[in-house]
Amino acid sequence: QVQLAESGGGSVQAGGSLRVSCAASGRTVGNYAMGWFRQVPGKEREFVASINWIGGDTQYAESVKGRFTLSRDIDKKTLYLQMSRLKPEDTGIYYCAGAKILGWNTLSGSNEYDYWGQGTQVTVSS
Repeated sequence: QVQLAESGGGSVQAGGSLRVSCAASGRTVGNYAMGWFRQVPGKEREFVASINWIGGDTQYAESVKGRFTLSRDIDKKTLYLQMSRLKPEDTGIYYCAGAKILGWNTLSGSNEYDYWGQGTQVTVSS
């Protein structure tokens, strides 16, 4: 089993920056697509970004492209999402997700992920 734990959420003014982290533990053998999703009350969970853990290829939602950047510390098994030029519409609970894969791909669908963290709240005020 794989366990994911997010941290780093908080409250920021619009235009500010924040970095959230996702630490993985457990039996993490093979390759994974790792992703970030966010959710607000009354809406479906929204794709934010994904990375192929071994290959490093990334994928971003159009709404965050150019503002958010994925990175990873392989030794620490930790995924990071650097969020810059934040907007109020970026507000939500940010979830880290993982899925075991065989190739170089990333994944953007919430239904494609098997492992989820507990979420960390990000609030952007105007």
